[in-house]
Amino acid sequence: MAVTLTEAAARHVQRYLGKRGKGIGVRLGVKTTGCSGLAYKLEYVDEAAPEDLVFEDHGVKVLVDPKSLAYIDGTQLDFVREGLNEGFRFNNPNERDRCGCGESFRI
Repeated sequence: MAVTLTEAAARHVQRYLGKRGKGIGVRLGVKTTGCSGLAYKLEYVDEAAPEDLVFEDHGVKVLVDPKSLAYIDGTQLDFVREGLNEGFRFNNPNERDRCGCGESFRI
């Protein structure tokens, strides 16, 4: 069981946490929504919850609640720039289908 980050994602998180002046990492999870049923949630966190599972990659902590891990186990979080757009990309081996708008996915 693991959730990992690419070097690009880790650098982006570290830069953002530095600008914020606080924080221990990012929380990755899923919520029910959209055309296909599930969507990713990503937020910066200042402290871990007691139930959080903590993964560390390239010096950055990724916190995951146990319910979400079943859907995102093995996911690699990347940070990409394509033209003028930039953002996080979720490389999830469990995804079976993604909706046309790219906002949700199905396992």
